[in-house]
Amino acid sequence: MEKLYYLSHWFYSKKIPIVPRLLMLLIRLLYQSYVPYTAKIGPNVNFGHRQGIVIGANAVIGARCRIWHQVTIGRGNGGAVIGDDVFIGAGAKIIKGVRIGDRAKIGANAVVDKDVPADATVVGVPARVVKIRIANNTDQGIALE
Repeated sequence: MEKLYYLSHWFYSKKIPIVPRLLMLLIRLLYQSYVPYTAKIGPNVNFGHRQGIVIGANAVIGARCRIWHQVTIGRGNGGAVIGDDVFIGAGAKIIKGVRIGDRAKIGANAVVDKDVPADATVVGVPARVVKIRIANNTDQGIALE
């Protein structure tokens, strides 16, 4: 699926008509996923099981991200911005135009409706920060109310 997206985005950037749309529809047919050629997805992004992924047309996804199945990114109001090296668990929903910091981890089935700082782990509905990795590579737990 990744190769089909990168190919469709390349045709789109070269302003070649129809081919990007056909490749996007092929992704939809083969993987039941909506990955528009207008989204900006960085290099080496890994779509886990590739099924049911929905990405908004204005979404920006950084390099080396891992995205599992049934994930929705940035549909509706504006596009979400995902940093580099982010892990997004199965079924997570990143709604609105939120920003996810570099190296963040989004738990399975989390609903992210607010910005997430870099090196943070968020879980729940709505998503809350439960851990932040600090500079000396130790974990700092956050007490939940």
